[in-house]
Amino acid sequence: MGVVELKSVTKNYQGNRGITDVTFTINEGEVFGFIGPNGAGKSTTIRTLLNFIHPTSGSATIFGKDIVKESKEIKKLVGYLPSEVHYYDDMKAIDLLKYSAGLHNYHNDKRIHELANKLQLDLNKKIEDLSFGNRKKVGIIQALLHEPKLLILDEPTGGLDPLMQNIFFDLLKEENKKGVTIFFSSHILSEVQKLCDRVAIIKEGELIKVEKVETLTQNNIKKVSLLLTKEANLGLNMEGILSKEKNGDDYQLLFNGEISSLLTMLAPLEVKDILIEEPTLDEIFMHYYK
Repeated sequence: MGVVELKSVTKNYQGNRGITDVTFTINEGEVFGFIGPNGAGKSTTIRTLLNFIHPTSGSATIFGKDIVKESKEIKKLVGYLPSEVHYYDDMKAIDLLKYSAGLHNYHNDKRIHELANKLQLDLNKKIEDLSFGNRKKVGIIQALLHEPKLLILDEPTGGLDPLMQNIFFDLLKEENKKGVTIFFSSHILSEVQKLCDRVAIIKEGELIKVEKVETLTQNNIKKVSLLLTKEANLGLNMEGILSKEKNGDDYQLLFNGEISSLLTMLAPLEVKDILIEEPTLDEIFMHYYK
């Protein structure tokens, strides 16, 4: 049994699309990415898992506990960071975090200060005096402070500068080494590629792929850059070509298949230059979205 299991989870909003028949499992100790553009259904899935909204149909468990019937027990084991954090403006960050820790019956102030030092957050400032990025740091600490077994992070890097993003990723790697399972939702694919073991791709409320990041980027899919003579023409219907962009005599291809087959197809053409490399997750992702 996985740490998180969704079975045909559907959430319908009146007049609006939610999510449809979403099924996947997150294993213990895994860093699992959840990718899709804004509005694809990532936050709806997460909010359903946390019982903030109820599923229309289907079922899901976290640590074997039903997300609706045993939601209170689940929340003791989970750290959650929403995409936008909202707090009492006139509270100091330290007071807010101690209050939050008290709700979990967790009273290790040392951990709060250690996390704040790593994230370079002034705990004595009031929430209203913090920038959006620093408010996000408060949210990160709040999600981590009670040492949860599962972290659910919804677009967690919004507002963080690149240096702070790297510090945050290092922090997540430390937690993962302790055995913490991480569910990481993002539309920034380079983050997912850097951090995650597997990814689920969601499009318009429907899951279209669950795969290892390594497999997505290496499983016979190659990025091919070609320079042909002006007389040469690369047909659109050549087998294995997933996508093709042409700029003058330059071609950019996404190719799925054996390289020997590609070279056989290119042999009759006058190729002036060729570069074959691994595609980025962005390029594969855009293929799924076309």
